[in-house]
Amino acid sequence: MSLTRRDFARRSAITGAGVALAGSVGALATAPNALASTDTESVGEESADRHGGVGYGPLVPDPEGVLALPAGFSYRVITYSGRTKLESGEFTPSNHDGTSTFDGPRGATLLVNNHELKGTRDSWKYPVPLTEGLVYDPAASGGCTVVEVRHDKVAEWVGIAGTSTNCAGGNTPWDTWLTCEETEDKAGQSGMTKDHGYVFEVDPADRRRNRNPKPIKALGRYAHEAVVVDAKRGRLYLTEDAATPNGLLYRWTPPQGFEHGHGQLRTLADDAGALQAFKCFDSGGRFVDDLSRATKIGTVYGVDWVDVPDRDARTVSVRKQFAAGEVTRARKLEGMWWGDGGVYIVSSYAREESPVQHDGQVWFYDPKRRTLTLKVLIGVNPDPSADGPFDGPDNITVSPYGGLVIAEDGEGVQHLFGATDSGRTYPIARNELNIGTEEEPAYSEFTGVTFSPDGRTLFANIQEPGIMLAITGPWKRQKRG
Repeated sequence: MSLTRRDFARRSAITGAGVALAGSVGALATAPNALASTDTESVGEESADRHGGVGYGPLVPDPEGVLALPAGFSYRVITYSGRTKLESGEFTPSNHDGTSTFDGPRGATLLVNNHELKGTRDSWKYPVPLTEGLVYDPAASGGCTVVEVRHDKVAEWVGIAGTSTNCAGGNTPWDTWLTCEETEDKAGQSGMTKDHGYVFEVDPADRRRNRNPKPIKALGRYAHEAVVVDAKRGRLYLTEDAATPNGLLYRWTPPQGFEHGHGQLRTLADDAGALQAFKCFDSGGRFVDDLSRATKIGTVYGVDWVDVPDRDARTVSVRKQFAAGEVTRARKLEGMWWGDGGVYIVSSYAREESPVQHDGQVWFYDPKRRTLTLKVLIGVNPDPSADGPFDGPDNITVSPYGGLVIAEDGEGVQHLFGATDSGRTYPIARNELNIGTEEEPAYSEFTGVTFSPDGRTLFANIQEPGIMLAITGPWKRQKRG
């Protein structure tokens, strides 16, 4: 049943403040351009007291020039493209992106790591190796690797190969990984021999289940970014990172009688279930054309869902199949994470292509109430080269210590940063690996932020050249700030 504009407006009028919110992350309220609060510059116990004990203190420069961390924290390099090797002898592929952790055998931690490699294999020095039986398109350079970490030992092997531009992805309640292709290339385009822009399932624990990769066409063909699973209702939510026009948030509802589980998604018919795009309206019942319209923390939109006409986009890209006024759009819809009974969704930034400019939003979709609430808003960063203001949130995870941990993919300096329940933010790490020059330094984005199953280790990647890091230290539950 649709949540009509009239229903939402009436409910908002009754509650006075919109729709009641639930979830342990609370409001995450932060004023525009205030995410880079003085927490990023705090020094010593005096400043810790002044900021209510939020975060872990100032970042300490790394003598190795890789990762600055707070005092008491340390990191370990797990994989490094061009240096570490797979079990099969090839070097670790480059351009690490979305990642998730799983319980492995005998106390090990398993990770599935996307490699965001677009185009043909000769375009990259370290593409994902074409492992027999695990290849979708032999012309494509991307895919996933599976990493097993047990104490001081690391093993890595190919999970899927021959896919393209594997971006954020997402894990499932049945302990598999959904890897997403952020491309719309068809066979014959960009050197590809098969159509791309799909979602594939990878099982980190059973290599046999990964043989003969099959795209899950029921989830649509477009520039996929991330995906999450609503275990209670069986639905999947998916983001699209695209422009001209801006991308969409999608919901897939399984067909009646379908039961999720290992390998079940690949058994679906290409048109199984219902793929829909979101349509938002405000408390006055007015249609919202773009999420950038929200300029105040706590903004709540009602959400309806509109059927996708041609999910495989045979002639027209999915997002271009809708006329003005039919769906809501947003620039750079990126990472997602399921938590607190709903979906956290990132819009990395908005520029001239959008109605209102910003340097990042984090939204929370409540599937029960069918509402979308703005939790974090970052104003345009006036000086990305300065180590202070955060911008460009991308991959995201819900922290076992409260609040969120967010990977930065902005301009200039790059961080991992946390956001408390009340919206205070604090730095966790800073990328110090300069891939530019001394005169014009450049720092790659962070990706794949995710905690180990026991919550003791935070894994994150530096996308270029492709480094997976394990961060440990005196984690603590964050105060509301």
